[in-house]
Amino acid sequence: MHYQITTLPNGLRIISEDMPSVASVAVGCWVDTGSRDETPEEAGASHFLEHLLFKGSERWSARAISEAFDATGARHNAFTSKEYTCFWARMRDEDIPLGIEILAEMLQRPAFRQEEIDSERNVVLEEINMNEDDPTDVAHEEFIRTLWGGHPLAPPILGTRESITTMSRDTIAGYWRRRYSPRSVVIAGAGRIAHDDLVAMAEERFGTWEGAEVERQVVEPRVTAGVGVRTKDTEQAHLVFGSPALQRDDDRRYALLVADHVLGGGMSSRLFREIRETRGLAYAVHSFRLPFQDAGATAIYVGTTPDQAPEVLKLVRAELDKLIEHGLTAEELARAKGHVKGSLALSLEDVNSRMNRLGRNELTGLPHLSVDEIVDKVDQVTSDDIVDVARVAYGGPYVLGAVGPFSADDLAPFVA
Repeated sequence: MHYQITTLPNGLRIISEDMPSVASVAVGCWVDTGSRDETPEEAGASHFLEHLLFKGSERWSARAISEAFDATGARHNAFTSKEYTCFWARMRDEDIPLGIEILAEMLQRPAFRQEEIDSERNVVLEEINMNEDDPTDVAHEEFIRTLWGGHPLAPPILGTRESITTMSRDTIAGYWRRRYSPRSVVIAGAGRIAHDDLVAMAEERFGTWEGAEVERQVVEPRVTAGVGVRTKDTEQAHLVFGSPALQRDDDRRYALLVADHVLGGGMSSRLFREIRETRGLAYAVHSFRLPFQDAGATAIYVGTTPDQAPEVLKLVRAELDKLIEHGLTAEELARAKGHVKGSLALSLEDVNSRMNRLGRNELTGLPHLSVDEIVDKVDQVTSDDIVDVARVAYGGPYVLGAVGPFSADDLAPFVA
């Protein structure tokens, strides 16, 4: 990994990796703001802004932005998380000046036309409706809400129907002024582009942008065992079971990456084999990690019939206990390491993946490690490391988010 980084006088950071063997460039504007940075009045503002900035500036209308990208065959989009927002475009190398110009207009000079706010408000409300109609999404939201309670990470990224319906233009514009600043933005690029050329484009389009440092409330949450249920008469129960785990910069994250793959990361994982292949209790079962700046969690998702939910939850607990008490076999450890290393290599063959890695790591303060450096860290993981991290990441207190025809009292014994 050969990257270069430059910081402009206004605090804007530009990081890039030249990939001369490709014909395209992926560029992303990473903003250090997400749902965790919102006040109750602003709930959902980060995601709402993601939509509204594509409505353009006084100079670039929404239609003009779409037509300009379409005319070059570019791909462009954005996404919002709990801790950051990213606006990106992938284009031919010769078209990237246009992409930088459009992204600069969107971020620095949004028009916030009232009629467009009202129109996009309906779009976001439909997105919330779609989320509410997906029981898998609801189960995940119940898990996070129960896990982190009143912590800034708990509220949903989309906001609520009430917050989006009542959010005024002044509230949206005020949030943009407070959170969007050159000091809170990283421009990341990967593909056929020289770093000096990207810096020159960024300096031309973003160099006069002014703004102060952006602060964030950072506090480690207190987690207690609990159950969050959305009671519905459904044919399938959706269960998300987990516990607090590592923050994103914890040195043990490589051991957890290996453990997570063995537990529920693929078709050879313990949970998949035991719950789906051996017992036929579910179609979908997998584990995942949620690492953030001041908190982290591990979780397991299972979709099963309501009457089989108790048996499934007992099996999940049993597999966690086995991992904590006995760790991995030598064969499992070797196979998991091979998977992690292979997946890493495959993911870095795409310019978007490399841009995402550069931008996310720079914005969140994680080191920019080469593939060889990461492989070395994975290779150093031992069986003892797996047991140690399993005790921390899978040992409770346990939290369960669920959708199905049961109450919290019905499921409480499984988190005790």
